[in-house]
Amino acid sequence: MTRAEELAAQGWRRQATTDEPRLSEMADLYRQIGMEVHLEPFHPEEEEGCIGCLAESPDRYWTIYIRKREGSS
Repeated sequence: MTRAEELAAQGWRRQATTDEPRLSEMADLYRQIGMEVHLEPFHPEEEEGCIGCLAESPDRYWTIYIRKREGSS
């Protein structure tokens, strides 16, 4: 099972893979609208499609996962 599959099983939904400053901006926005935010290191070996640019500097990128906060509707 991949890390993405593990997170999906825990109710996390993948939103984006990005770097700073957008990473912090997006994470803050999701928190402001009441979502839980989890940042996961970028795993190029688990990606599909074109990732050439990201794979050149994988340590720089993070994937944002979100889910509804416990008790929110």
